[in-house]
Amino acid sequence: MPSKRAQEESGAADKRKKKKSCEETAELCPDVEDEQLKKAVKEAWVRRTHYSQGDLELDCYPFPHCIIKNFIRSETFVENLQKELLELNFNEKSNDLYKFKQSNDLKKRKEPHIAGLRAALFERFRSWLGEVLGVELEPTVDISCAKYEYTDVLLCHDDELEGRRVAFILYLVPPWQRSDGGTLDLYTTDSNFQPQSIVKSLVPSRNTLVLFEVSPVSFHQVSEVLSQDKCRLSLSGWFHGPTLERPPRHLEPPVPRSPHIPRDETIVQEWINPLYLDIFYQEQIQEEFEESSEIQLKGFLKEEKFREVSEALQLAQIQWTKRGPPNKRCYEAASLDTLPECVSMCWELLHSEAFFLLLSNYTGLRLHYMCPADDEEEEDENEEAAGSSAAASSSTGANPSREKELSTPVCSGEVRRWSHGSYTLLHDGDAARAEYALDLILPFGCTDWQSEFGGYTCYVANEEDEELLTVYPEENSLALVYRDKETLKFVKQVNNKGSSPGKEFYDFSFVYYE
Repeated sequence: MPSKRAQEESGAADKRKKKKSCEETAELCPDVEDEQLKKAVKEAWVRRTHYSQGDLELDCYPFPHCIIKNFIRSETFVENLQKELLELNFNEKSNDLYKFKQSNDLKKRKEPHIAGLRAALFERFRSWLGEVLGVELEPTVDISCAKYEYTDVLLCHDDELEGRRVAFILYLVPPWQRSDGGTLDLYTTDSNFQPQSIVKSLVPSRNTLVLFEVSPVSFHQVSEVLSQDKCRLSLSGWFHGPTLERPPRHLEPPVPRSPHIPRDETIVQEWINPLYLDIFYQEQIQEEFEESSEIQLKGFLKEEKFREVSEALQLAQIQWTKRGPPNKRCYEAASLDTLPECVSMCWELLHSEAFFLLLSNYTGLRLHYMCPADDEEEEDENEEAAGSSAAASSSTGANPSREKELSTPVCSGEVRRWSHGSYTLLHDGDAARAEYALDLILPFGCTDWQSEFGGYTCYVANEEDEELLTVYPEENSLALVYRDKETLKFVKQVNNKGSSPGKEFYDFSFVYYE
């Protein structure tokens, strides 16, 4: 009669067998098992030269990336893997950089084909990849599933995050054409390691694995999916290991600012709806603005002036320049010396001394020397002046509150054109340079513009995903938003839904500083 211990051991063995049998073995492309090919790929990677053999290709322009077709040997395995993935729960992911659906991490999923592929990637393929790169990759690998459908996108980025060494994508798509969008676009970089332009686009192909080393130049994007009936399904993630050395972050030069230009109240009387020049209505606006730190003033310009500028913005004489780099922004800005006269006059209006004073009346901000400080601010300044030590006064030679009084309000601004693919992104420079400021947006040519097209401005708290405020493009509606040092903004990408021929809009974008 078998002992209790023998029965327990037998039961444990049965459990192990049962557990093992739940995992389907993923046989990988035979090229991955070829020792001679592995040596050749390693040598090509080190030398940054092109190499191709069988189903494997290494291309080093614009940065080293490897493409392995027919990555999983069995088509049946691929079909079953796809079925398991499509049964997962997917979460909507949307912010300044991307819009798509993603599963949770697949590290612990027990579906047989997911588990089988994970084992092949984490063990055999990780070993192969480590030898090719000449580095020891960590056992833990990030892996999740993503679904990109119509208008979904992942904009320009480099994948940099502590510990990430190699990025990979395994495509599980139906027959796919370039016209379907969803390509993996690779960017060149300039001498400051900033992305410049797309020089290669990889069309998704079923059962094809693409991988590349995460580096200071590995800028890429997933272009917007344009097909309305296909799903771009993929498994993706990162192998971890010692990160490559990175150069210091490039800092862009600050945007030039200037004080108001000398224009009297005549200009505001010529351009602005008389309602907004009424002193009693201005008091109401200020009360509302101080309550919420934002306001939209509809029908702001006189109708004939607004119509004149709207038509002039479409004239061919205006020279538009693409603003980049694409990891920060992508839209067009007008060259000011090419603006038609009425557009130039609208620019002068928003830059004028009279308008600075008007903004002070709307917001209570000190954007003009004639704007009185409120009682609380005067009290704070008096306390600060009284509390200053004699030593501090003698060392600076100035009263800090007096310096604040004498500071000159300034602004920066541009005329922008928004069309399919335009956007701005949050980036480290924004957070580092964030300061108190008043944003002004005055849109033109956005009749019938819908929120689902994108092109709206989002305000978010620094390092938070939750949106604080969204400003949608609206004809002749002046938006004013006051933001603090913890508030950042971006413009959501204009997608294919708003890209019918001639579908674009314009805006005047100004930022004012006390």
